[in-house]
Amino acid sequence: MRANVITLAVILGGVVWLVMHAYLVDWDAVKVAGAVVAGVALVLLVVARLQLGGSFAVKAKAKKLVTTGLYSRIRNPIYVFGAMLLVGMSVVLRNWVLLGLVVVLMPLQAYRARKEEAVLAAAFGEEYVRYKAGTWF
Repeated sequence: MRANVITLAVILGGVVWLVMHAYLVDWDAVKVAGAVVAGVALVLLVVARLQLGGSFAVKAKAKKLVTTGLYSRIRNPIYVFGAMLLVGMSVVLRNWVLLGLVVVLMPLQAYRARKEEAVLAAAFGEEYVRYKAGTWF
């Protein structure tokens, strides 16, 4: 529960900061599209984090196999929507360093996902194999 509150507080703080500084952006159609991508990604990231609940851990642990909500279609929605958020923000801010960060983070997140898969497969066996077969990344 404490990790949920801390995570949401950090995200909320970031959103408030962004909203307070939105007037500084010289908006055009491309930046609006980036903001829409970032906004949708942020909402889905928060939803994924809440749906993961107490199973959230920095290091791979097998507390519970979450297979509902966003996790019914995507095994790692936090990674997917985190990357989408960075892409959207890089477009809004025209900060290509953020886009480079996505390129660097993608293989690292794939590596983490494989480690998590091994832990979950060892803990949940056939149940995890069936779950994995019906989901993406």
